[in-house]
Amino acid sequence: MIFELIRLQFLKSLRSSSFAKSLLITILLGFLALLLLSYVLMAGIFLERILGVLAEGRDPIEVLSSGLIFFFLVEFMYRYFLQNLPVIDLESLLHLPIGKRKIIHMLLIRSFVSPISIIPLLLFLPFGIQVILPQMGMNSLIFWIGTIIMISWSLHWFMLWFKQRFEDSLIGVIIVFGVLLLGGGSTYMGWFNLGEIVSPFFTLSLNSFIPFAITSILCVVLYVLAYSYYLNNAYLEDLSQEEEVKFVNQNFGFFSKFGLAGEMANLEWKLIIRHKKSRTFLMLSAFFLLYGMIFYDNPQYQTEDGGFNFIFIFVGVFITGIFMIQYGQLFLSWNSGNFDFFINRKDGIEALVRGKYLLLISISCLCFLFSVPYVYFGWKFLLIHLATWLFNAGIMIHLIIYLALWKPKPMDLNKGAMFNYEGVGAAQFLMIIPMMVAPYLVYLPFSLLFNEYAGLAALGTLGIVGILAFKKLSQININRVLSNRYEISSSFRQEL
Repeated sequence: MIFELIRLQFLKSLRSSSFAKSLLITILLGFLALLLLSYVLMAGIFLERILGVLAEGRDPIEVLSSGLIFFFLVEFMYRYFLQNLPVIDLESLLHLPIGKRKIIHMLLIRSFVSPISIIPLLLFLPFGIQVILPQMGMNSLIFWIGTIIMISWSLHWFMLWFKQRFEDSLIGVIIVFGVLLLGGGSTYMGWFNLGEIVSPFFTLSLNSFIPFAITSILCVVLYVLAYSYYLNNAYLEDLSQEEEVKFVNQNFGFFSKFGLAGEMANLEWKLIIRHKKSRTFLMLSAFFLLYGMIFYDNPQYQTEDGGFNFIFIFVGVFITGIFMIQYGQLFLSWNSGNFDFFINRKDGIEALVRGKYLLLISISCLCFLFSVPYVYFGWKFLLIHLATWLFNAGIMIHLIIYLALWKPKPMDLNKGAMFNYEGVGAAQFLMIIPMMVAPYLVYLPFSLLFNEYAGLAALGTLGIVGILAFKKLSQININRVLSNRYEISSSFRQEL
């Protein structure tokens, strides 16, 4: 029966109208996966030397034991964003006269066949062979590497359950943020060192079978948890039903003050909340608010004269405009399924574009407000974020939309964001250049002639001018959409 299910999946792919395109994408992704795995293997081979440089004079085994928990935190995050769920395949098989249990077992096992599953083996086995095997013997190596692999595989089964259960809910977002904050943030902020707390468990695995047994049992328990959840919910009406999402049917009240454009902004917000890809973009924007933690407290980027590093301008633009950049680069592709509706309505195109403008600026404003706590590192960072937010709202938003309107492409909103290139064209790859250059064209001349704060004043002033001239600047992009609306509509009817 397992081979019959595999045969059906193969025929499904072979008979698809987009088989050639899918095959080409699979080959490309396979090549990239092999390339990335080769880098992981090289990192594993040189891991002993890397640890020797990072913690000179300390035992590399001890250093690695205290750092393994942070690897698993990173794995938790990349599994959350990269790991696929077998729900779509489950929907296509449930109507067949095949036992539900066999289908679920097959799909769960097939989801396990992934390059992600062998990353711990490639990264830590070379270190174990080079260091642990000569010093402590084969049993220690088996117990140690077995414990690491079982934890990694446990995360796989846990994530299959977690994403299906909580991905589209506020609880899921809180849990992911909590893991990120308590895991990495606690050590970074000096609250407590999670690595030192968990280190004895990995040290024990070098001399005892107990950690390996515990993690093996955990792996089996989590597999049963995932299997039971899919088995109990493997009904077409349950799988096709969207998870309840907080605020999904509610509006932003202040948008109603902006007339028809405000109504379009409310509709756009509902679009973002109700669809998987747009929700992923919104969540990523929230994560990237922490981007400044990498730079602002790093001595490498501090200056001795009391000023600040020019790289902080890019960080400020990124933090206050991350959603504007991510969501705005696919400006009209989000509406590819209903674009004809707006064409056939009086002032429909203008209301759609202005509504998108309103929503992007509003969320950018929220990003700025959420970034205010960076004042903890100094008042200059608040000034940086204020100036870059004004520049984003007055100038950058028009530049992003102008570039995004170059040959927009159709997109399926229900697909995930990771490794999904629907709606992405040459403009999306090229727009990063002017977005990185534009702020510095304004900032650097004043910074070099006067000082850094003069550069910030220039950014903020130009942003205010752009905000005051919003109607005229936005009308440029509105006219572009109106003049090319039939060509855009035709491109949106293309098969994905």
